[in-house]
Amino acid sequence: MRIGTTLAYAADPRGGADDVAAWEQDGLDVVWVSEAYGFDAPTVMGYLAARTSRVHIGSAILPIYSRTPALLAQTAAGLDAMSGGRAILGLGASGPQVIEGWHGVAYDRPLARTREVIDICRRVWRRETLTNDGLYRLPLPPGEGTGLGKPLKILTHPVRDRIPIHVASLGDRNVRMTAEIADGWLPFLYDPQRAGDVWGDALAAGLAKRPADLGPLEVVAGGPLAIGPDVTGLRDLARPLIALYVGGMGAKGRNFYHDLLCRYGYPAEADRIQDLYLAGRKAEAAAAVPAELLERTSLIGPESYVRDRVQEFRDAGVTVLNVAPLGDDPRRLVAAVADMAR
Repeated sequence: MRIGTTLAYAADPRGGADDVAAWEQDGLDVVWVSEAYGFDAPTVMGYLAARTSRVHIGSAILPIYSRTPALLAQTAAGLDAMSGGRAILGLGASGPQVIEGWHGVAYDRPLARTREVIDICRRVWRRETLTNDGLYRLPLPPGEGTGLGKPLKILTHPVRDRIPIHVASLGDRNVRMTAEIADGWLPFLYDPQRAGDVWGDALAAGLAKRPADLGPLEVVAGGPLAIGPDVTGLRDLARPLIALYVGGMGAKGRNFYHDLLCRYGYPAEADRIQDLYLAGRKAEAAAAVPAELLERTSLIGPESYVRDRVQEFRDAGVTVLNVAPLGDDPRRLVAAVADMAR
């Protein structure tokens, strides 16, 4: 099992790169760069490529609606060239609030778009002459443009003709598609004890259709990390983020994170968090996050406890343990959990 971490939306990218360069020496294997409606991820990822030599660099995530499939492929190929073959293209649909509110693009047919984007990216990296007759029309036919478009292939030669594609997904249909066609899966709020109950059937159905040449599905999951006898209170630091997603990342009846909490067995708590958050009572929403959920989605406690938690994630099928080190000595934490994972 490898070790990863994520640079948060609001993080100072230059300071974050300093941290990643140090953590690479301590055993960090993968760094993920968030985007949402903050800094764009590829700029930060390029800087990370220049500051590191071994760690793999992934987007978590680039929304499929904010860039054309060809540009997503070009971006990943450029990063792969700059990093010497260390790029991971993390994709996701995001949600209507960001896609329609920030990008001004209709949020429609996310599964079909994701499937088509993945197929086009892989054809670009193989340097195929690009044509497509689906949601993305390549080239645009007469009547939808000037009629002057021509089939093209990427000018440059990608370092790899198969850059790993990871997909962020939560719903059954999306998880099933991810297990079928993606190289990796990026779930959220992953509880290793309950993940099988929530996603097991969807994963099994997708894996049953998975082409053999894709290899095993990578699973990237974890949570906040702190090791020591008196650190359990640090779990509360995750409350505002969980409340933001469960309460504010989507409208009532259209919030994937709210639905996930319900599937984990917290329907009343999910409703309360959402109601409080949408009413502007964010602190109360954070306080309503179940303590059990905080415990089950983190790695915080004495060393023996954290070691057992690492094993739980491994036993659940997690291949990249993604951690957010808390406290004054993150390098020690990364080194310790890297040792546990190996």
